[in-house]
Amino acid sequence: RDSEGRVTTIRCLYDPESRGGSSPDGRRVRSTIHWVSAPHSIPARVRLYDRLFLCENPTAQGGKLTDHLNPDSLVTLDGCRIEAHMADCVSEQVYQFERTGYFILDADSTPGNPIFNRTLPLRDSWEKIRRRQ
Repeated sequence: RDSEGRVTTIRCLYDPESRGGSSPDGRRVRSTIHWVSAPHSIPARVRLYDRLFLCENPTAQGGKLTDHLNPDSLVTLDGCRIEAHMADCVSEQVYQFERTGYFILDADSTPGNPIFNRTLPLRDSWEKIRRRQ
């Protein structure tokens, strides 16, 4: 990391034999990292929609409904990198972005400015929240 905490160097090993989660010698791979090559990608805007309220039933919590709004119900990420072939995406088609969720091309997208909206995260955290209560 540099003096401002930004990652400047990553050290890793690439094992092509473990692609797909297993290898011929029997090793089991716990996870696989996917990345997009910056020189071979295109920029995109990604909108991460989350639940509108901080609790499952805001009317049962008392107070005004607006007291329970989730300030992070929409997070917009600019400058994301996506694979170049995604420039030819079709609206209404659902795409899975690795480890993030399912996305659809936004109607506001243009050929030079793709915008994707998350329609469903891969994991719903309501059950975790419910277990903590």
